[in-house]
Amino acid sequence: MTQGRPTMNDVARSAGVSLKTVSRVVNGETTVAPALVARVREAVASLHYRPHLGASMLRRNDRRTSTIGLLLTDVGNPFSAMLHRAVEDEARPRGVYVLTGSLDEDPDRERELVRAFARRHADGLILVPAGPDQGYLALELPDGVPVVFVDRPAAGFPGDTVLTGNAAGAAEAVRHLIGYGHRHIAYLGDLARIATARRRLRGYLGVVEDAGLPPTVVGGLHDTAAAEASTLDLLRRTQPPTALFTAQNLITIGAVRALRRLGLQHAVALVGFDDFPLADLLDPGVTVVAQDPAEMGRAAARALLKRMDGHTAEPREIRIPTTLIPRGSGEIPG
Repeated sequence: MTQGRPTMNDVARSAGVSLKTVSRVVNGETTVAPALVARVREAVASLHYRPHLGASMLRRNDRRTSTIGLLLTDVGNPFSAMLHRAVEDEARPRGVYVLTGSLDEDPDRERELVRAFARRHADGLILVPAGPDQGYLALELPDGVPVVFVDRPAAGFPGDTVLTGNAAGAAEAVRHLIGYGHRHIAYLGDLARIATARRRLRGYLGVVEDAGLPPTVVGGLHDTAAAEASTLDLLRRTQPPTALFTAQNLITIGAVRALRRLGLQHAVALVGFDDFPLADLLDPGVTVVAQDPAEMGRAAARALLKRMDGHTAEPREIRIPTTLIPRGSGEIPG
């Protein structure tokens, strides 16, 4: 039995093969005979051998680590969680591992995590930008490390970008409420510095102005508590809105709580941007403009893996459409 941490030499002796064969199997080369691969893997499992990532990278001609970084707004948010899973599902068959971090809308945290993943020699990054300028990536990342931006556009650094139809989806939500007779529709939105929030507000304003309706805008909301408090304030006004458009899933949850506290969930219409778990099981079910975070994650992962394989075409924008899902809350008449 080996003492201490098992080495590649221990695996070679246990499997009865050369050190070079073990190295080729551990590094994922496909030219080793299946019988030898099986023997090496059996030895690896029995010895609980774990390769040293830095040494493996030094031995490989391409200096790859088979890891990518995924930097999301908040991995606890259902949208981020679905996007994360989709990226993993695309990366796993390629033998690529995903390292994930939450940015919490903090530009300093964004740069800190990019630097950390670069030091760990990640082969590429998928990033939901938190800061206003990603020009720093040119300084933090080694040449040739590709970056794909998802959910939000980047500034100052080239890369493929996967977006949803933010303005179009918001416009569709407001038109839906107007179609049910609403003439006073309030907007509850996220922080103004977030590009998606600005685009959703633009979609809302474009429709209400075209319809000759008065806009009611409440912005700067970023969690359920703030959304609940703002919704309660709106609904307690002398002339409250008859319908709400909530431009982010946590804001929608806060608005639903406020409506239920006031007993108005069947009187005030609501359409939210982003779906969320159990939205269809509430009474009434919550009508949403649903993004497709799974497809966004798949598209981002495919674009990144393609770049890692050497694709050098000009960066492109990939748009994933939204879908309006009527469930009851958005169909309450004005």
